[in-house]
Amino acid sequence: METPEPSAPSDPSTQSALSALPGLFAEEGRVRAFAAVALGAGSPAQVAETAGLSSKDTAAALRRLREQGVVTYGDGGELVVAHDRFRDLARAGRPTAATGNPGAGDDDRAAGMIVRTFVKDGRLVRLPARWTRKKVVLRHIAEQTFEPGVEYPERTVDEKLRPWCEDGDVDHVTLRRHLVDLDHLRRSGGTYWRPAESAREGIA
Repeated sequence: METPEPSAPSDPSTQSALSALPGLFAEEGRVRAFAAVALGAGSPAQVAETAGLSSKDTAAALRRLREQGVVTYGDGGELVVAHDRFRDLARAGRPTAATGNPGAGDDDRAAGMIVRTFVKDGRLVRLPARWTRKKVVLRHIAEQTFEPGVEYPERTVDEKLRPWCEDGDVDHVTLRRHLVDLDHLRRSGGTYWRPAESAREGIA
């Protein structure tokens, strides 16, 4: 029986990334690669040239930056800084208010514990067998990975989903199919987008 630990209600992948940030930027190559992306280098080759790194060191640095969600792919498949991720990390670092809507807080805590059980260090360990839990986990992945209303080519969708699937039981193609089946992603031809919340009313 799956029994989540009744601990911190916040998003576990965000908390993990927050605690990992000092170590992430403690390595000079990753700092230089990140700075190159921030300055507009949109491909690994451009990052290597701008940062003065070898192709091997560039690939390793970009992989770690993408795993932690601070570098991602833009609409056209170019490397970009994930500014939304930093906003999430900033919010996660703020003290939690002691007061608020108790019902909403309970829902958030339940969802947080479910995600914590199945997502470790920003990676999907496995999908829950229970339908309600599966919807929570997939919604979390969709919200952390795709901006609502932004169109993504299939290649970019696959690139964004691959880091979630590393060392897990689910491959990125299966994950993409589940997201489409639950309407967390919509598809037309080879283009995908995450619908706005108002368009998904009634879907948990």
